Amino acid sequence: TTRMASQKQITKKRKFVADGVFRSELNEFLMAELAGDGYAGVDVRVTPVRTEIIIRATRTKAVLGEKGQRIRELTSLVQKRWNFPAGSVELYAERVANRGLSAIAQAESLRYKLLGGLAVRRACYGVIRFIMEAGAKGAEVVVTGKLRGQRAKGQIYRDGYMIKSGCSSKEYVDRAVRHVMLRQGVIGIRVMIMLPEDQPRVAVAHPFADLVKILDPKTP
Repeated sequence: TTRMASQKQITKKRKFVADGVFRSELNEFLMAELAGDGYAGVDVRVTPVRTEIIIRATRTKAVLGEKGQRIRELTSLVQKRWNFPAGSVELYAERVANRGLSAIAQAESLRYKLLGGLAVRRACYGVIRFIMEAGAKGAEVVVTGKLRGQRAKGQIYRDGYMIKSGCSSKEYVDRAVRHVMLRQGVIGIRVMIMLPEDQPRVAVAHPFADLVKILDPKTP
């Protein structure tokens, strides 16, 4: 991070690698801590004064805790784990506007349904219906592992329209992977959501590659 760069001069390449490792480890830490509170990702903003960490979640009240106690505990843990100077890191909670369009939130939802003993087919169709009702263009859920019996297999559930390649798939498809530790073994979950053209994953996105708009003919 920039903090590390200021302490000792490192090359740009090493700085980018260090930043990437920090974001990845932070995401893993928050995923474990806030899995039950609808954790849906994290953003890190580095300013000259402090490092701001914005936690996106569906249930922000649970993330903040009573009188902000839990967010203060998380701030303290992050500060000690990554050696931030006192007062140089700040954690905020941001509510996910539409959790039906968040792949991470839906993967966690499916994970809890399976841990609760719900049948795989019913759980997957429930998640897909929720995603499509939220306004997504398409959805795909892949579940693999020992679903029934000793033989491992994979099941794919799809609905709507999904782009698998090209620039549009990076900008308009939200993805999440989770693992469920069940009694019979580990089950893998992958959720893919095709977002509407007015809600891309990135701030500046290209228009849909295959979206054709037919304009009304001009009157003379």
